[in-house]
Amino acid sequence: MTLLYGSPAAAGFDERVFRLAREIRAEVAESLATEHPGGGGRHRDDVALRGVARGLAARALDRRLTRDLAAGDIPPPAGHAEEIGELVMAMLFGLGLLQRFVDDPFVENIDVNGARRAFVTYADGRKESVGPVAESDDELIAVIRAAGARFGLAERRFDHAQPELDLRLPDGSRLSAVMSVTEHPVVDIRRHRLSDHRLDDLVSLGMLHEELAAFLGAAVRAKRNLLVSGAMNAGKTTLLRALAAEIPATERIVTIEQALELGLDRQVDRHPDCVAMEARLPNIEGVGAISLAQLVRRSLRMNASRVIVGEVLGDEVIPMLNAMSQGRSGSMATIHADSSAGVFRRIAAYAVQAPERLPLEATNLLIAGSIHFVVHVDVAEAMPRAGSIRPVRRVASVREVVDSDGSMIVSNEVFRPGSGGGAERGAPLRESTAAALGLNGYDSRRFNREATW
Repeated sequence: MTLLYGSPAAAGFDERVFRLAREIRAEVAESLATEHPGGGGRHRDDVALRGVARGLAARALDRRLTRDLAAGDIPPPAGHAEEIGELVMAMLFGLGLLQRFVDDPFVENIDVNGARRAFVTYADGRKESVGPVAESDDELIAVIRAAGARFGLAERRFDHAQPELDLRLPDGSRLSAVMSVTEHPVVDIRRHRLSDHRLDDLVSLGMLHEELAAFLGAAVRAKRNLLVSGAMNAGKTTLLRALAAEIPATERIVTIEQALELGLDRQVDRHPDCVAMEARLPNIEGVGAISLAQLVRRSLRMNASRVIVGEVLGDEVIPMLNAMSQGRSGSMATIHADSSAGVFRRIAAYAVQAPERLPLEATNLLIAGSIHFVVHVDVAEAMPRAGSIRPVRRVASVREVVDSDGSMIVSNEVFRPGSGGGAERGAPLRESTAAALGLNGYDSRRFNREATW
C-alpha cells in the first residue's frame, strides 16, 4: 500500500487527503468531547476511548465518501480508507504525521526543523529528508503541546513562556522540543529500539564482548556503584538498562530522571519493586518546581536498595554522590563525557557550580568514596555500503576508582581501548575488587587473556 500521508518524498504528501483527515479528526474530537467529556486531557490514551474514536472516524469517513460520490466529486483513491483512519487516530492520540516514524521499528532519530522540513535517521545509518509533518508551524506546535498535556507524569507546558519541552512518549521514545527561540519550532525524537534487553543481547550486537559482559554483570550484583559515560547518542541509556537487568528482582529501585525514559518501572516481571520519579517544571505562576537534586535527596527516605539517576546534568551530582556513599551501594547514573578519565573533570565542573560550591579536593574525596567504576561508551562510524554510515557503539573503557590525591583522582583503567576500537584488558583489578567480583560470577581466568573485538 502506498503511503498517502507524508511519504518519504515531499511529492508523496497528499494535501487533499490530509485536509480530509483533519476535518474528520475535528468531527470525532467534537463527538468525544460531547459524548465522553472525561475523554479529554490526560486519559485520552484509554483503550476503550480509542475504540470509540476509531468507530466514529470510520463512520465519518463513510459519510464523506458517500457525499462526495453523490456530488460527483472525486473521492480519495480506493483502498486507502484504513490508512486515512490511522492518520485520524494519530492526530487524536499521537503525533499526527510524525507518528508513522515513531511507530517504525527501523527509525532511530527524528529531527524536525519546522512543519515543512524533517529528517529521519534509520538504524543502518541512512538519513532521509521527509515530507511535511504538519500543515503549518502553528499546527506542529499544537501537536507537541497536546503531547505535553497527555504524556508524562504531569502536564508539561509548551508555549512562549515555557518554550522548552522534554517528554517520554508512550513507546519510551524521548521527545525534545523548542519554540520561540528558533525561527521555526524544532522537535527531536530519539527512539529507543532496545528497551528490554540484557548484557548478553549487547554482546550479540557487538557493543561489548563476553568477558566484559561478565565483568559488568558481576559488578552490578556485587553492588558496585557505576557511572556510565559517553557522548550524546553513544548508547549510555541502552547500557544502563542492560546493567539494571542484572539487579535481583527482590531489590527496591528508585529511578530519577528529568523526563521519564528508562522505563524500568514498566518491566514488572524484572523489576517488581521499582518507583520512577520525574522532575517537575514550575507552573504558570513560577512555583511548584521539583529538581533532580530534590528527588535524589527524597530517594534517601524511600527505603531504596539502589538509586538510578538517568542522566546527571548539574547540581544533582552532589546529592547523587552522597546517596552512593551513604548506603545506596549498587547505584548507577549516566553522564556526558569524552572519555572515562574526563568524567572526573565533568563532575568537578558540576560540583563547583552547585549550591554547595565544593572545591576540587572535596569533590575528589566524594568521588573516591562513592564511585567504584566508570564505564565509557564510544561511538564510531562504519560504512557498510555506499551512502550509508552506520554508527558502531562499543564499551571502550572501564576505569576503577582507587582513591583521591588532592586535585587528582587515582584510578586504574582495567579495560582500555583496543586496536579494534573495543575494550581489552588493562591494569589488574585490586585484590579486594577481584574477590568481590569473583563471588558474583566473574573469573578472568575463564577468558582468553587477549580477548578484545
